[in-house]
Amino acid sequence: MSISEKETKLVGQGPLIVEGKFADNERLKIESNFLRGTITEDIQDRITGGFTADNFHLIRLHGMYQQDDRDFRAERTRQKLEPMHNVMLRARLPGGVIKPEQWLAIDKFAGEKTLYGSIRLTTRQTFQFHGVLKPNIKLMHQTLNSVGIDSIATAGDVNRNVLCTPNPVESELHQQAYEWAKKISEHLLPKTRAYAELWLDEEKVETTDVEPILGSSYLPRKFKTTVVVPPQNDIDVHANDLNFVAIADAGQLIGFNVLVGGGLAMTHGDKSTYPRKADDFGFIPLEKTLKVAEAVVTVQRDWGNRVNRKNAKTKYTLDRVGIDTFKAEVEKRAGISFSESRPYKFTDRGDRIGWVKGIDGKHHLTVFIENGRILDLPNKPLKTGLVQIASIHKGDFRLTANQNLIIAGVAEQDKANIEKIAVESGLINEAVSNQRKSSMACVAFPTCPLAMAEAERYLPGLVTDVEGILAKHDLADESIILRVTGCPNGCGRAMLAEIGLVGKGPGRYNMHLGSNLGGTRVAKLYKENLNEQAILSEMDSLVARWATERNANEAFGDFTIRAGIVDEVIISVRDFHD
Repeated sequence: MSISEKETKLVGQGPLIVEGKFADNERLKIESNFLRGTITEDIQDRITGGFTADNFHLIRLHGMYQQDDRDFRAERTRQKLEPMHNVMLRARLPGGVIKPEQWLAIDKFAGEKTLYGSIRLTTRQTFQFHGVLKPNIKLMHQTLNSVGIDSIATAGDVNRNVLCTPNPVESELHQQAYEWAKKISEHLLPKTRAYAELWLDEEKVETTDVEPILGSSYLPRKFKTTVVVPPQNDIDVHANDLNFVAIADAGQLIGFNVLVGGGLAMTHGDKSTYPRKADDFGFIPLEKTLKVAEAVVTVQRDWGNRVNRKNAKTKYTLDRVGIDTFKAEVEKRAGISFSESRPYKFTDRGDRIGWVKGIDGKHHLTVFIENGRILDLPNKPLKTGLVQIASIHKGDFRLTANQNLIIAGVAEQDKANIEKIAVESGLINEAVSNQRKSSMACVAFPTCPLAMAEAERYLPGLVTDVEGILAKHDLADESIILRVTGCPNGCGRAMLAEIGLVGKGPGRYNMHLGSNLGGTRVAKLYKENLNEQAILSEMDSLVARWATERNANEAFGDFTIRAGIVDEVIISVRDFHD
């Protein structure tokens, strides 16, 4: 079936649709028979390790990306071999909660059936498998399903894994927020049975597929949602399309402030693309949460740009139609009126590494995982240590949006044993600096096809150099929120860093400065196309000024604004475009 121009125009229904020839992704979604495509035939084709034509894109809506190891791409080309195609899978874990028995199954599959043997914790508060070859793809989904996990809608043009301030058992408020994160995730999921049919071999049922929220052509672009409990902004609300900020009274959740239109992705050299912070629409009571979530998604579904994918995110829809127009349509569809936002403040974004005691009297240990990469390393067997803990742990694990992990619900009598394993395996390391804890990177090379520069492999050495710079200027105990991404698509949230490095080419990065500790300010471009030596030279100079010119307890990002090193970004970098 092909999609006609008339049918194309009917995909979005509203007064403010972008006219023009729709992007090809719109065709392939509506012709996919509700995300089935010809994926079954591709899986059975063992001549190639990859997916063909539309299926290359469709598998994303099942939580997978086709990749290859770029370290070996040139050599395989010389040998006249196709790239070593494999997939990366991102699991769906609203709020990042996972049981020990689930962890053991994940670890076993990663060790036995992936090319790299590792588990990668991501900034989307979940885990990824990297390097799964075609013969193991169905086994991967069935293994996850056997322990109650799926990868539905963790990639592609849908609402993705819903983030939540971690450790729901720290307070009743956290627990309530987590329950809403799960409800929102379920409410916004695709309704098609394609996932179960393709990967779990469930029998096809004679039924009419209907997507009442996402529509038959799904969303114009990816959509990200969070639930956050102030004062911790550990999920970076301004990187997301839709955010529910928990508002409490006497320790009980009474409703949410709703923030809409955040996003960090951009394209180098294209001023029509830019990072943007979210707008505060106002307060809603709890019982309106799902109605408002649905309304925001459907307005974006109907009004989002389906002609130009670079301008298809919610942030561009807001700027194109106007905040008041978008908000009024949400109110109309949800049958509500936003009231004035309740006061709240974000003060910090970092995970609280170490032990915290919860309201239930149990203990919760947050361990630092550099870059989120769980693998046995020399003198640091992280992967083995977590298996040992999962084998005896009676609580659960909580993944964080900062790529770390919480061993939650540890009874008093089990605390010493858990801590002993964690120390022996390097999961607890008192020598890790504040700076290293405040730094993170996306995966980039060798597996991400979009990477222009290194990120994960570059970060550890870069942090060591930054530690040296801080010590040189008598700031060894201080830290700067430092993030590195291999391209400008925003996965490592560099545009919400005090120093954000965005890959421009091999060994070259744009440097952005000026976010704050609470993550409520987008960084601004400072210098372009710096090599690694120039980056360190700039950092040395900037830290030297910070050390001598700062006000008492002034954070680095705030200093760069006050000192006039970069201008403050109020809403988006678009404010500075001609």
